[in-house]
Amino acid sequence: MKRGRFSVEETQYIEQNCEALSPEAIADHLDRSASSITAWIEENVGFSAKQKKEVEAHRELRQKPYWDELLKQFSESELDLFQFHFKKMWAQFKDDVFHTEEIQIVDTIKLEILMNRILTSQNENLTDIEATQLLIQVEKEQDTADQDRDYISSLERQVSMARAAHETLSKDYKDLQTRKAIMLKDLKGTREQRIKQIEDSKLTFASLVKQISSDPTFRSKIGMEMEKMRLATEAEKERLSQYIQYEDGQIDQPFLSAETTKGGK
Repeated sequence: MKRGRFSVEETQYIEQNCEALSPEAIADHLDRSASSITAWIEENVGFSAKQKKEVEAHRELRQKPYWDELLKQFSESELDLFQFHFKKMWAQFKDDVFHTEEIQIVDTIKLEILMNRILTSQNENLTDIEATQLLIQVEKEQDTADQDRDYISSLERQVSMARAAHETLSKDYKDLQTRKAIMLKDLKGTREQRIKQIEDSKLTFASLVKQISSDPTFRSKIGMEMEKMRLATEAEKERLSQYIQYEDGQIDQPFLSAETTKGGK
């Protein structure tokens, strides 16, 4: 079984056949593991409609003019996190995003990454404080005559400075958290606003009838949808009224009625 990166020919084959063939069938053809085929499809094509939107958003992000700037601003792991949040938020708003809203999404994700940086720094800071306090404790446990008072004083100053830095980081984190909350509110991305939006969008039957009678554009749109549905129903009825041979060799007429019975009246 092959291992390593997929070749160009293999990726083309997967992309061309992932809709018609299962990952297992593709894996057998390419002599690859089914798990690697599944992972590639999820990352590059997507199985569900939601995954497909996320994959498309991921591709679009790398084509944005500001992508080069992001490469300079963030580390590789931070860029992975940025791409994760971007495609999720892009799919959440269902591609209904103006340019100003796109910038808000980018800035919101940047704030999230900066908050993560602060939390990482805080954790490292606490680790340094604990290590320094341990050194102070070890030095103080020695006999008084053997203690290095200057060394202890230096370590204690380091602890004080580290604690002050920790408080500053906590203040910066709260500030970024507040700014992020404001941006999400502006984007109407909070749960409270989503629920309110759903409640505001409720339409009664009376108001629907009123809109149909008073809005020619809406009436025309509804009429077109109803006619398309009628034609699609008639076409499917005609298709299912024919004899169909199944994979097991059985022949049947799925839609059977007095009008569709073959040879009857």
